[in-house]
Amino acid sequence: MVAIINSGSSLTNCQKGTTFHIDRFTDEQIAARLISMGLLPGSEIRIVRTSPFGGACYVKVNDQYLALRKEEAACIVLK
Repeated sequence: MVAIINSGSSLTNCQKGTTFHIDRFTDEQIAARLISMGLLPGSEIRIVRTSPFGGACYVKVNDQYLALRKEEAACIVLK
């Protein structure tokens, strides 16, 4: 399922099971860590699962699964 969202929306504002493309990052330090894990601008990202109280989320990027903290997910801007 590919969702249509407003340009510039954060990953934390999205629902489970939806697929997006990464546009950019808002924090340089967190961006360096995310890029080293394989989250590159233009990559397709799908939200697999979220924690019950909004803490972390589990995502699929390309062919790998990653757990992201809330601060890391908030840094990801989608297109």
